[in-house]
Amino acid sequence: MTDLGFVGPSRPANDYAFVSVTDGDTPTIEMAIRMVSVDTPESQFGGSPATAQAALERTKARLRDGTYDALPQDLRDYLVSRITPDAAQRHQAAGKAAAEAHKDMVATRLTRPDGSQRKLAVIATGELVESNGRLLAYTAPWFSGSASDPLPPRDDPRRRTFNLDMVALGWAAMFLIYPSIPPASDLNLLLDEAEAAWTQQLGAWAQFGEDLLLGYEYRACIKLGAREVPDPAKAIGQAYQRVCVDLRNLTEVGPYGYHRVPPHHRLWIWEDDLEQARKDLPITS
Repeated sequence: MTDLGFVGPSRPANDYAFVSVTDGDTPTIEMAIRMVSVDTPESQFGGSPATAQAALERTKARLRDGTYDALPQDLRDYLVSRITPDAAQRHQAAGKAAAEAHKDMVATRLTRPDGSQRKLAVIATGELVESNGRLLAYTAPWFSGSASDPLPPRDDPRRRTFNLDMVALGWAAMFLIYPSIPPASDLNLLLDEAEAAWTQQLGAWAQFGEDLLLGYEYRACIKLGAREVPDPAKAIGQAYQRVCVDLRNLTEVGPYGYHRVPPHHRLWIWEDDLEQARKDLPITS
């Protein structure tokens, strides 16, 4: 059982009127939410599939021609192997499928037996609002606790977060980022579901292949493939701003070693948070 001895800051759940799902990891209430601890493929980032593929191909060429030789050779080889001729098309198709899976899940679980609509429970965590203005949170069906709408027992599957179920179904990769770390029991449930989805190749991997670029990989490769790269070191710095920790042994593998760690064992730390994280967590460099 993994216990980091640290629980990220959290707030009580509040009820909001659910409006829509805009992406696989972004439901919308009065403000957009970025679902923490999960990352789905992108459905639009990078432009059309053709435009995004052109950016990926530029990245692939630069990984080979020496432009990005500051990156370790094994990471360059790994990325080159995943930038296939249809990488962008598959990734964006997976993003659209993840959004549909999320939409269907929300529609089903927010509908009461009598057909009325539940509200969305929103549990804010971590830094609360990220750089794109989205609320960082866990989401789940809201139970009023009344006689007609009692709160199910804690282990009842009806109380599972949508974050967890997107991972369990294989439509989101686990994307655990300090300080938004859940308590040990919830953390281990997330790790177990993420491992099962990856091992069984569920959801996005089943439909779009084991070599599907994960969301954060795809975004990094799109950034590396900008039309003009006057400063390769700066481009690398913009693409890789988080340090990865291997949860199997709590060892830092740095910003460029994540590919050596299975997706369900990766913990991420922003470089600006690394000094504090080393104080809060039992990690070793």
